[in-house]
Amino acid sequence: MRCPRCGHLEDKVLDSRTSRSGDLIRRRRACLGCNHRFTTREEVVRARLNVIKRDGRRETFERDKLVNGVQRACEKRPVSAEQIETFVDNLVAEIENDFELEVPSEKIGEKVMASLENLDEVAYVRFASVYRRFKDVNQFINAIRGLVSRV
Repeated sequence: MRCPRCGHLEDKVLDSRTSRSGDLIRRRRACLGCNHRFTTREEVVRARLNVIKRDGRRETFERDKLVNGVQRACEKRPVSAEQIETFVDNLVAEIENDFELEVPSEKIGEKVMASLENLDEVAYVRFASVYRRFKDVNQFINAIRGLVSRV
C-alpha cells in the first residue's frame, strides 16, 4: 500500500478490525519510510449502486458522502468516530441489501433519519433540517415535538 504522505510502498499493519457484518476490514497502518499512520479499508466489491437524485439525475453511490453528512450532523455531539463508522457500515449494508442497482436519494435520507433518531436526537434534528430543507423555525419546532411525542 502506497503511503499517502511520502509515497513509500512498504508499511506494516498495526491493527485490523472486521466490521460486525463481516464484509469490511479496517486496517491501521504505519509507513516504514516516514512512520506516517493511515487507515485502509478492504471490502467486497459489489455492482455499482446508483443514486436517483430529486431532480432525476443519477450518480454513483458514495459511502464517503454518507459519512460526511453523518459527521456534520454529529459534530460536537457525544458520538465517537467509531460509532459513526459502525453506523454508516450498517446503513450501507442495509441499502445494498434493499436495492440492487438504483436507490432513490429519498430512501437513503429516510434510512439515515430513522437510524440517527436512535443514535443522537440532536444529530437527527440537524440532519432532518438539511434533508427536509427546513425554511423556518416552525419546522424545527415540529420536528422536535415529533421526537418528544415518541419518547
